[in-house]
Amino acid sequence: MNATDQTLRELGWDDHFAGQLSAAEATQTHAVRVMAVHRGQVEVVGAGFDRLVSPYVQGARPTDDHPTVGDWLLIADDTLLPVRVLARKNLFKRRAPGDGRKEQMIAANVDTVFIVASCNQDFSVARLERYLVLARDVGVEAVVVLTKIDLTETVADFVQAIRAIEPDLAIETVDGRVPAQVARLAAWCGIGRTVAFLGSSGVGKSTLVNSLRGSDSIATQAVRAHDDTGRHTTTVRRMHRLDHGGWLLDLPGMRELQLSEAAEGIAEVFDDFALAAADCRFSNCAHGNEPGCAVRAAIAAGTLTRERFDRWRLLAAAESANAAPVYKRRR
Repeated sequence: MNATDQTLRELGWDDHFAGQLSAAEATQTHAVRVMAVHRGQVEVVGAGFDRLVSPYVQGARPTDDHPTVGDWLLIADDTLLPVRVLARKNLFKRRAPGDGRKEQMIAANVDTVFIVASCNQDFSVARLERYLVLARDVGVEAVVVLTKIDLTETVADFVQAIRAIEPDLAIETVDGRVPAQVARLAAWCGIGRTVAFLGSSGVGKSTLVNSLRGSDSIATQAVRAHDDTGRHTTTVRRMHRLDHGGWLLDLPGMRELQLSEAAEGIAEVFDDFALAAADCRFSNCAHGNEPGCAVRAAIAAGTLTRERFDRWRLLAAAESANAAPVYKRRR
């Protein structure tokens, strides 16, 4: 492997991206990865290439892919301008603020999502389920990271609540200020691997990033005492390099991701209800007063819970409401 290939591999380059280059592109362009997104510019890094470039691809239509953080971008050797965005492995996106008809790209080509929750009154099973649905729908591995374990003597209760969502879900319990504990997350952060964070403000995402990098370059803010919540401190979508390899994405806006066309993710996270619903007498059963409802029967028998049923229905309703404007726009 030559130096160029080695550098690209360290950035996350693999056969998925290499196989997309035409013969001409292989000799007339070079590949770079988008490290950060600024207003009107993107910061890119490649083999011997590290600079700010325009995010605008000449000749691209509004419906074409445009670069976001984590993307792989081809740069012309002669003009140093973007040629095209390579097809992604996955993409996180949200409804654009102020315009529900548009979608905004958040991050691309993520290998693992750390869903961060804290062991205090801000802990929410419903929020964890929602984040897990988003990860499952995009097709990204999810790991729940329980932070601020120093604030409770009943960490096991929080773990049990997560196990009730999905028994085999990977869970790590850490005090984000203790490097030795945070180091356990490095198993998902090997060379060329990319991880992102999902979680509400104040749960300790920036503290985790600082501990993983061995740096305090990410700003943190104290949690408000009266409600255990925090203020969002990340303002730039950026990839952070780990000393031992891998990349971390700490992103503003990830906590605001909306369920849109996430039916597959909901079905996967709530597969126990989907399986029960398959045995309902009517295929269009609303699980209300219809006769022969297998879901209501399972709740009555105690094999499914009413609380989880209510959250399932709320997420499904939110997905339908958010998907409708997207469907109308495409038509």
